[in-house]
Amino acid sequence: MSDESGQYARQAAEWTKSAYADVTAYLAHRAELISSLGPKLEVGDEVLDLACGDGGLGEALLALGLRYRGVDSTPEMVAAARARLGQWATVDQGDLNHYVPLEPVAATTVFRAIYYARDRRAFFAHAREYTTTKLVFDLNPRQYRVDDVLADLRAGGFTSIVLRPFFVPQTVSLPRPALAVAKVLERSGPFARLALRVRFTYLVVASR
Repeated sequence: MSDESGQYARQAAEWTKSAYADVTAYLAHRAELISSLGPKLEVGDEVLDLACGDGGLGEALLALGLRYRGVDSTPEMVAAARARLGQWATVDQGDLNHYVPLEPVAATTVFRAIYYARDRRAFFAHAREYTTTKLVFDLNPRQYRVDDVLADLRAGGFTSIVLRPFFVPQTVSLPRPALAVAKVLERSGPFARLALRVRFTYLVVASR
């Protein structure tokens, strides 16, 4: 087991709780944008969550009336996700580079894990084959050149791409008024782009 895999295995039981200062605020906002940004998802649509960890996002998506399928390569994370979600979701063990669901899914998500794609362009093309509505992932513009990622998406067959700043902080819990302001600032144009130079990420929605 690699050091990284071992770290995930050790943290599986407390993954979501330890990763987010305000689990509900962070994941509920993420789930709402997954559903509403770009082509809208409908109640009953299935979301495939690659590198799902312990399935924390699954609870927020299920609350919106969506179906959830999680996939993770770490057995301990898969076990934790199955324990969390029970009969309400399916969780499989698999590598995001190769996994293929038995049936096409409406949306595929990849959060905090796009760097696990060994060939990003090939991964996008692979995901497009089984994704009928949209691919959604987070992108740190200080880590990757946005234009390079957009080019890879287009080469992978995605023709419509939306970039949305995501300003709900992961490691800081904001009072509700400040949380509301952060969400408004996500749509602030020049200010949002300036903020992304030093912190925060984009949420990327790609569709055909």
